[in-house]
Amino acid sequence: MKGIILAGGKGTRLSPCTRITNKHLLPVYNKPMIYYPLETLVSAGIEEILLVTGGNSAGDFLKLLRNGKEFGLKEIHYTYQEGAGGIAEALGLAEDFADEEKIVVILGDNIIEDNIEKYVEDFKKQEKGAKIFLKEIPDPERFGVAEIKDGKIIGIEEKPKHPKSNFITAGLYMYDNQVFDMIKKLEPSERGELEITDVNNFYINQDTATYEILKGFWSDAGKFESLFKASEFIKKRNKETL
Repeated sequence: MKGIILAGGKGTRLSPCTRITNKHLLPVYNKPMIYYPLETLVSAGIEEILLVTGGNSAGDFLKLLRNGKEFGLKEIHYTYQEGAGGIAEALGLAEDFADEEKIVVILGDNIIEDNIEKYVEDFKKQEKGAKIFLKEIPDPERFGVAEIKDGKIIGIEEKPKHPKSNFITAGLYMYDNQVFDMIKKLEPSERGELEITDVNNFYINQDTATYEILKGFWSDAGKFESLFKASEFIKKRNKETL
């Protein structure tokens, strides 16, 4: 399987810091934010990764990550998303890179404690479809919220006023190659973007979506409060492993 890190967007919730750099280059304790999703993929045995980014600081990722060898990668590729057309649009840029293989996709601001290697191996054996990762949190209305019934995920609602559960989509997904045909059929949302929630609901409606619930720490590090929380977690974890 190949890995894709989506690290575009304007990062307006982290302004003014993001006026001068991409948010995924900001530090989370002692490493740039982008290191953490990259390490999540590498620890799962992923050896080929595509980084999708945009904005004025795109070239800084190449200077930082170089050819990926120091992370144990066989290859790291880069592509550029023009504008802010949404997560699904950014994923659509990875079609040639995927080359009809299954893929694991992670958002560039996600800090995940769980090792996902077992889930990668499970998805390799899954005949078709998607695997969606969920996390239980106390304030789910800020995210895509999953509805689960009889052990199956039956729908995802984006930022609902009245969430049907406390399980949110955690910015980590696995897809088969039909995801790219699906993205081509999407219509922009009210925000003018192609939404990853629509992609996930396609697989759910097709009855080919499985799910996993992350047990350890998770944060999206997309605003100052969660960025600080993620830094505190990494500091504590590093101290415990000394």
